[in-house]
Amino acid sequence: MRKPRCGVPDAVARYSTFGHNLKWQTNKLTYRIVNYTPDLPTSEVDSAIEKALQVWAQVTPLRFTRIYAGTADIMVSFGSRDHGDFYPFDGPGGTLAHAFAPSQGIGGDAHFDEDETFTFRSYRGYNLFLVAAHEFGHSLGLSHSQDAGALMYPVYSYRDPDTFLLPRDDVNGIQSLYGSNPDVDVVKPEPEPPTTPNACDPQLVLDAVTTLRGEMFFFKDSFFWRSTSHSRRAEQHLIKSYWPLAPNNIDAAYESRSSDRVFLIKGRKVWALHGYNVESGYPKSLHSLGLPMSVKTVSAVFHDQQSGKSTFFTGHYYYSYDENRRDMDQGYPKLVDEGFPGMTGEVTAAFQYRGFAYLYSGPHIFEFSFSSKRLFRVLRNSYFLRC
Repeated sequence: MRKPRCGVPDAVARYSTFGHNLKWQTNKLTYRIVNYTPDLPTSEVDSAIEKALQVWAQVTPLRFTRIYAGTADIMVSFGSRDHGDFYPFDGPGGTLAHAFAPSQGIGGDAHFDEDETFTFRSYRGYNLFLVAAHEFGHSLGLSHSQDAGALMYPVYSYRDPDTFLLPRDDVNGIQSLYGSNPDVDVVKPEPEPPTTPNACDPQLVLDAVTTLRGEMFFFKDSFFWRSTSHSRRAEQHLIKSYWPLAPNNIDAAYESRSSDRVFLIKGRKVWALHGYNVESGYPKSLHSLGLPMSVKTVSAVFHDQQSGKSTFFTGHYYYSYDENRRDMDQGYPKLVDEGFPGMTGEVTAAFQYRGFAYLYSGPHIFEFSFSSKRLFRVLRNSYFLRC
């Protein structure tokens, strides 16, 4: 699938610079907005561009001043197809924008493809703040990163612009060029930059695991890994790059094949996913599933297609839910260590695959025969992630 992305060629690393000391030799830079997109009011374009530059100013000594005439260090413009720099845009989709490394002339300038639809706060179209913040990373000397959570990752991913924090990989990259922000308040420091989880971390504790139309999805923080029978290694993505309205940091997930839905649970709320869409009417209350009001959270769920039943884990207990009757089975809750002898610790994630139930606890997976509930193996968390 062709994914919307930046037009600057890729490097092969986590954070990466253009090399040869391609950075500005001053910390005081100017920018100018040469023209505007008709997609947004000029005030929203101004705000998005200023906010995108401040993303980098907050973690470095760099300071940006807007000018309204003449040549600025960073010239911001919107254009389509051939737009005067020998790097034509390609129409809707594909390349969203490109920018040039620090130097004289066109160096530092950022160009945005006018054939795209730019938005201000909506997850629809392409959020101008997010695209601009990425491009300004190039304007300041950063190349692309292979860290799927980095702002400088080449493929566009939506994230909430109101809560956006520059990820750690990007902070490390820009500070390798310019150093840290000398004006940081030591009494009230900025929140710690988010980091990207590593699938091969032996101490990794997953939030949730589920199947989805024959594929496997592993959730952690604001990310998920996607694994198919044909993939050598699981692909990592931001949750909101696939489902902008879904929550991060979920507690549990499971697939109901009878309804062709995946359900995400966080706290006392449930979201239903159908393909790449969150179903209308969601989130709903956790108790809409028939769980008693005494249940405050669910830590894991797995679904058995043959019986049509889903097993919900909460603390040291589990419940059985009949997807066809849409009601909890009688005789529950039961103790986990009685229903799954040999299981130690709280179940943190679960799924069923080819007749086996896989229960996660901390960095381990307990493999049970679903029919006999007999424990067969204890595996590392990374087993299905193919590390």
